[in-house]
Amino acid sequence: MFAPIIKVFKSLKFKYLLLFVIAVAAIALFSLMYGNVKQETYELHEFKISPKTIRSLKTVEDTVKTEQEKRRIEAEVTPFYQFNEDIAKNRAAIAINLFNFIIEEKQGNVPDTEDPDKKVKTRSEQIKEIREKFLKLEEEEPGLRLTDEAISSLLTRDVSVLRKMQTEFSGIIVEELSKPVRSGDLSTVRYEVERKLRISEAIPPAELQTLITLGRSLVVETETINKGLTDKRIEEEKNAVEPTRILQGQVIVREGQFIDSEIYRQLELTGLLTNQSSTKPMAGLILFVVFVSAIVYMHFVTWQEDNNKKKKSLLIIYSIFFILVITMKLLSLIDKEFDVQVAFLFPTALAPLLVKLLTNERLAFMMTIITASTAGIMLQEGFAAIMQMEIALYILFSGIISIYVLGNNGRRSNILRTSLVVAASNILFIGFYLLMTQSSYELSELVFYLIAAVASGIVSGALTIGLMPFFESAFGLLSDMRLIELSNPNHPLLKKVLTETPGTYHHSVMVANLADAACESVGADGLLARVGSYYHDIGKTIRPGFFIENQHGTVNPHDELPPEKSRDIIIAHANDGADLLAKHKMPIEIIDIARQHHGTSFLKFFFVKAKEMGQDVVEDDFRYPGPKPQTKEIAIISIADSVEAAVRSLKEPTPDRIAKLVKSIITSKLNDGQFDECDLSMKELKTIENVICETLNGIFHSRIEYPD
Repeated sequence: MFAPIIKVFKSLKFKYLLLFVIAVAAIALFSLMYGNVKQETYELHEFKISPKTIRSLKTVEDTVKTEQEKRRIEAEVTPFYQFNEDIAKNRAAIAINLFNFIIEEKQGNVPDTEDPDKKVKTRSEQIKEIREKFLKLEEEEPGLRLTDEAISSLLTRDVSVLRKMQTEFSGIIVEELSKPVRSGDLSTVRYEVERKLRISEAIPPAELQTLITLGRSLVVETETINKGLTDKRIEEEKNAVEPTRILQGQVIVREGQFIDSEIYRQLELTGLLTNQSSTKPMAGLILFVVFVSAIVYMHFVTWQEDNNKKKKSLLIIYSIFFILVITMKLLSLIDKEFDVQVAFLFPTALAPLLVKLLTNERLAFMMTIITASTAGIMLQEGFAAIMQMEIALYILFSGIISIYVLGNNGRRSNILRTSLVVAASNILFIGFYLLMTQSSYELSELVFYLIAAVASGIVSGALTIGLMPFFESAFGLLSDMRLIELSNPNHPLLKKVLTETPGTYHHSVMVANLADAACESVGADGLLARVGSYYHDIGKTIRPGFFIENQHGTVNPHDELPPEKSRDIIIAHANDGADLLAKHKMPIEIIDIARQHHGTSFLKFFFVKAKEMGQDVVEDDFRYPGPKPQTKEIAIISIADSVEAAVRSLKEPTPDRIAKLVKSIITSKLNDGQFDECDLSMKELKTIENVICETLNGIFHSRIEYPD
């Protein structure tokens, strides 16, 4: 189904393919996710009945309510009063000056015996002069106004009487104004001044009303509001007011409730009316898609790998990703119909398991993160903020755990074991979620969440096993599960080797054991090496009798053939085996092992035979056509193949003889340039040598000689 598409993609340069696939995927992802982030709006009207219960989809500040609260606080703030103790002294000084004006005028208007020409002022003149002295004071204190009659009456009093009145009057003023007096206290204090004047014996009755009037005028506030400090206090109190918010999930109007002006205002504020469509969610989603696309782009640009493999991996991860995105879309559609979070049924480990088995661990981690963040957005409830964080973490943690538990073993049993571990981790996470919500749950809800946790893990494993063959077939991949299937002795080709060339079959099994152990020691794919070894000599089934392991003591047909003919038959088995494997649609990795396991090795035996027969031959005519081993696995198989055949020819395979033989074979291949096109290091070759020796020593160990 995907073959034509893959063929077209293979012809494109990876750079252009990467940009094209990411662009198409970004558009598709945006289309699938937009419905989940688009804010739901309602066609509602003021002073109508609400057809449904509506909750706020976001948390917003209600600025009107916040301002109302600030005004209330401002009105309730107690003003900052400041007492001025100098006011009492100042007001008493005014009273003293009033009497001083009278006393000075009275004392200055006495006839002088030494100056008979001194003119004595008339009463009216005295009143006029005193009035002039009062003029400036009256401008500053309008309440301090004395009538001419009052001034005249005071002028009739003796100076001693005036001074007693002065002392008594100023003392009462000081006494009453030496304590805090606010504006609301003025009437009480004035009454108290009047009362004390009335009971004073120093105040003549004729002057009582005049002093009462003056006393009431002299009473002022001694504790006044400090505007600066009061404003500062008001500002501090207003700043301390918490903004009034409409919280996400908060019910704004219930079904059947009357929509008054206040409710309608809140609906407008939260953007829930149809005439308030916002472009912010769309812009935010575009940024998210760009972010995801950038991560994928950077991964593939920095990945040092063959372009064909990168192309396959790109298509694989997006295929898996969109399978999961469609699953998320379906879950989001049915989630609204349930009171529980159906999203917990999502197969949390499917993406990491498939991606790791089909590509590599690094891509699996990347896809786990992208899948978790996408699910957090798509599987959010109607009033989640940005994403449903518990769902995102649920998928993220389960995915990471599945990657670690799976390890490098892709067998079905290990996948199922991993799915059970994921189910257990899901149960733990949901337990954390239920406890952190601090809500009470019914038994039916708890049972659902338990089933969801287990189902998510097991379905992840089951779908992984079920989908693997489709991806392997579509993209021509070779997974561990496929290798295990190919290693089954009942496979037709292996049966062909066993029945037609039993010696070759036994040789292949021995090579498989050596290659597997050596590959594992240097981090290569041991399973691939083992299975490839089973098929590496399948070309010998075409002419089985020409290979020594299948002759079993019969006449060697090469004795009757010219060296060139024998050479052609021996060399042909590599390409014959590759062609036979290709005919049976075997994986390309297995075909490459059959074709490359001899590289361009030299057939020395037949070359020497030809020389001894006097033929003019060149060395290159007696070499395999190659190519040389391109991977570690094929290079190791070529070593194991040569070593196994050589050790089998030893009459007494002691450890020392085995070690010398293995070392010489590896050195010979190295000097012959057979490892020039693969990435084996000298250190790895030494490790391979040691492991092969240990394995062979275990096979050819000394045995006890049993008595007859």
